[in-house]
Amino acid sequence: MALLLCTVAISTPVFANAPISEPPVATKTNNPPTAEAKAKAEVLIKRLEEIKTMDKSNLNRVEKRALRKEVKEIKTTLKASGQGVYLSVGAIIIIVLLLIILL
Repeated sequence: MALLLCTVAISTPVFANAPISEPPVATKTNNPPTAEAKAKAEVLIKRLEEIKTMDKSNLNRVEKRALRKEVKEIKTTLKASGQGVYLSVGAIIIIVLLLIILL
């Protein structure tokens, strides 16, 4: 037990100065998605499928970058509209450490 406490005490200052670049934690809502939200999601999914089936070999560098940016935006939009609980890596580490300490 003392070894565990020493390890935590030594590693805590190292992680204290680490920049936080994790996305915020999304919480679950009890509201079911509306027909309008489903329609928007369907349009975004179709656009993702179009991009996947595209022949990207004849695109230049700027066009490929724009497509990647669009795909990232669509995926974040779909994640935000979806229901569920998303935990950051830091939150998972804290939960695991608490479980180890308490058990």
